This record gives sequence, C-alpha cells and structure tokens, in this order.
Amino acid sequence: MFHLASLEPVDYLVIGHITVDLTPAGPVLGGSAVYSALTARALGLRVGVVTVRGNEIGLKELEDIPVVSGEAQYSTTFENIYTPAGRTQYIRRVAPKIDFALVPEAWQRAKIIHLAPVAQEVESTLPPGFRPTLLGLTPQGWMRMWDKSGLVHPCTWANADTALPMAGAVVFSVEDVGSDEELIEHYAHLGRLLAVTEGIAGARVFWHGDSRRLRAPKVNEIDATGAGDVFAAAFFVRLLETRDPWEAARFANCVASISVTRPGITGIPTSQEIQTCLLEVLD
Repeated sequence: MFHLASLEPVDYLVIGHITVDLTPAGPVLGGSAVYSALTARALGLRVGVVTVRGNEIGLKELEDIPVVSGEAQYSTTFENIYTPAGRTQYIRRVAPKIDFALVPEAWQRAKIIHLAPVAQEVESTLPPGFRPTLLGLTPQGWMRMWDKSGLVHPCTWANADTALPMAGAVVFSVEDVGSDEELIEHYAHLGRLLAVTEGIAGARVFWHGDSRRLRAPKVNEIDATGAGDVFAAAFFVRLLETRDPWEAARFANCVASISVTRPGITGIPTSQEIQTCLLEVLD
C-alpha cells in the first residue's frame, strides 16, 4: 500500500480498471490500464495508476509502478470465448466506478493523463484542478455494455460530444465502432486528433481536417491482446515529445507490432526494441 502523501509526481497517469482476464491457462492480469502503464514505463516515463480492484490476483507485473486503488470485493473480470465465427466476450464481474477523488494531488498535473475505461467505470471529462499537458482517451469502455448474462455488445458513447473536444488525442479501434465510417468521421470532426487502429493494417489518423493511413510492419502475430493499449500509450508519449501525429502514429505502429509477437504482457517492448522503433521512424 502506498501512502498518498509520500507519492512523487508522475509523467504518465492512467485511470481505469485493472482487470482479471479468465484464460484457459488460468486468470491473468489485464485491462487497458495495465498495458498502457507498462508501455509508458518501458518508454522511460514515471507512471502511476489509479483504479478500483479486488485482490484476486497480485500485481507482480506492475512492480515499481505505484497503484492507488479503491477497495472492492472483486475486480472487473472478463472472459473471451473464441469460435470459428470470432470472439465472444463476457464480463463476469464489475468493480465499482472510479472516483476522481482517489487521484493524489501530486498526480493531477501529470504531463499525460490517460483515461482508459474498460467497463464504463470512469467519467470521460476531468474535474477542475486536473491540468495535464495532454489528455488522452481510449474510449472502448464507454462503447460497450453487457446484458444479464454478461455478454458484451457495442453501445453508443453517451458523452462523446462533450469529451472529444476536450481531449488532446483519442485512440480507438475500428472494431470498437463496428466499422461505422460515418461515426468515425463524426468523431474526427468533433475531436482535435483521432487515431483509429486497424490491426495488421496499421492506423488511420485524423488531424486538422487531414487523414492519413499509416501502415504497420508485417510481423508474425502470436497474441494481439493489449496491442491497442500499447499503441495508445506509445502514440500519446511520442505525440507529446514531437507534436507530430504522423510520426507518433508510425512509432506507435512499430511498438504495437512488437507487442503481438509474444503472448499477453510479455509482449510489452523492451528498451532496445523501442530504440529500434525510434531509429526506424527517424530513418
């Protein structure tokens, strides 16, 4: 347990549920907050996480990353079932919502604040007093609902018209919006900067009325879990460093492509792999 008064400022704050993901090999740590935090740390930033979770599974993978958590009986828990027709996702348990009052004062002015919901657990706009240089959103958790059986299905992002203009950058996948091109155009019109990931095809970036498709490197994909979160963290960090969204997307594509070549959290790129991506982008 971290004492809030002793917490040092961070460069990258991610707010969202740390989840338990049920797999054939047993429960594993998951959630956008985990993959984004680990990526930001690999990029050399001081990282903090604010969440609400139970204690079903440890946080060994997040060692040296301070995690401030509200108490919960259990963590948000997902189960993915794969069939020839594709993935069916169930949410088995849902932790309580995250109150922004949990965020230590020392973290409220982090250079990057990343709102990373997975199950409608955090508001999409920051309260007064939070002053990041860049507010990044990955809104997949505002774009999904679930029925009584826990079956997850898409839904309308209720507060998009308010949240998009206030964000510095927004990243979501084409699957998150059901490949709805009209909706993507609508969001691009509302937001300052929008990146839409497209798996092995790379990403499309919408900025100042322009849009470009940035191709991803071809790799041998083993596990795409968390690739979008890895992309988002790399994109936000490089964008803040360069103010160039095209370069940021090329870099994020490279980093995310590495992440799919290994299973789960082991796919988080190493410092050496990140340097290789930087050299490729700058070449």
